[in-house]
Amino acid sequence: MNTQRLTRIQEMLARRQPDLTVCLEQVHKPHNISAIIRTADAVGIHHIHAVWPEDRMRTAASSSAGSNNWVNVHTHDSIERAVDQLKSLNMQILATHLSPNAIDFRDIDYTKPTCILMGQEKTGISDTALSLADHHIVIPMLGMVQSLNVSVASALILYEAQRQRHIAGLYQRSYSDIEHAEQQRLLFEGGFPTLARVAKHKGLPYPHIDQDGKIHAEQAWWDSMQATRKR
Repeated sequence: MNTQRLTRIQEMLARRQPDLTVCLEQVHKPHNISAIIRTADAVGIHHIHAVWPEDRMRTAASSSAGSNNWVNVHTHDSIERAVDQLKSLNMQILATHLSPNAIDFRDIDYTKPTCILMGQEKTGISDTALSLADHHIVIPMLGMVQSLNVSVASALILYEAQRQRHIAGLYQRSYSDIEHAEQQRLLFEGGFPTLARVAKHKGLPYPHIDQDGKIHAEQAWWDSMQATRKR
C-alpha cells in the first residue's frame, strides 16, 4: 500500500463518528439505500442499521452490501429490537415525521449520541417506530410538496449533524474509536483489495498491517495464498 492510500484510510478512521448513525425502516429501493450509505460514509458514519421489508429482504440486503465497502450495515428483525440496541448505547432517537410536536431538524443537538430513523419510501415511519422516538423532526417545506425523497432527507439531516460536530471539534482527532480488529480489516481490504479477495475466497485470516502499511504474515500464509487448488 502506498503512503498516500495509507494516510487517507488512517484519516478516514480518525474522523469516524461511532455515536452517530441511521436506522432504515423498510426502505427498499436500491438507489435510495445506496445513496444513504454513500452519504453516511461521507459524513463519517461507520455503522448503520436496517429493518428490511420481508418480501424484499434479499434485494434490499444485497443492495446494501454492494453500496459501500466502508460502512457496515446491521440488519435487525424488528424496529423494536433495533431501537432497543441503539438506546442501550445512550443514543437519542430521532424520527422524521410531521406531527404537532415535531422540531425543526436544525434545532436538534447532533453532538449527542444520535440515531436518525428514516422510513419506507411510500408510507414513511411506522406508528411503532414513532412511539419509540425521543423526538420527531421535520425539514421545513415551503412549496406544495410536503415530503422529500428519503435519501435526500437523509443527506440534509446528516450534513446538519456533520456541521454541528465539525464546529464542536469532533472530527479533529488523531486517533480512532473504531476497534483494532476493524481497523485492521479496513487497512487490508482498502490497501490490498486483490489480496483481500483471495484471502476471503480461500478462508484465510487477514494478516497484520503495521503502521507503515506493510503486511506482516508468516511464510505459510503466503504459501497458502499462492497455492492453487488441486483438481
